[in-house]
Amino acid sequence: MNTTLEIIGYIRSTIKDRKNAPKQGCEGGVEAIVEIKEDYKDSMDGLSVGSKIILLSWLHAADRSCQKVHPRGDLSRPIRGVFSTRSPDRPNPIGLHPVTITEINGCEMKVHPVEAIDGTPLVDIKSD
Repeated sequence: MNTTLEIIGYIRSTIKDRKNAPKQGCEGGVEAIVEIKEDYKDSMDGLSVGSKIILLSWLHAADRSCQKVHPRGDLSRPIRGVFSTRSPDRPNPIGLHPVTITEINGCEMKVHPVEAIDGTPLVDIKSD
């Protein structure tokens, strides 16, 4: 089976590296710009300011070989498999970011709160 994942855009954020990123958007996420590629502009039809959406991203800085972690990076917690955590390090590092649209301008949307680092590839958007 051959599977292809299309990058539909990118998240532009003031968060520049993983060590400064909150674990979840609700824990200090920032307002960010979602840039949608022109080829996917028609897919934005129906989105509006105030809409709650879920961004699905490709966590490009993740360690794809990682299978076990201490939850939330807390060494006092027992190690467990990544499938039972929200760790960004995993075989297929897909990020889920529940956000609210605060502005739309052409192929760009401002959203809040985002914990993704600048340049994170976007693979899909789902309605909340």
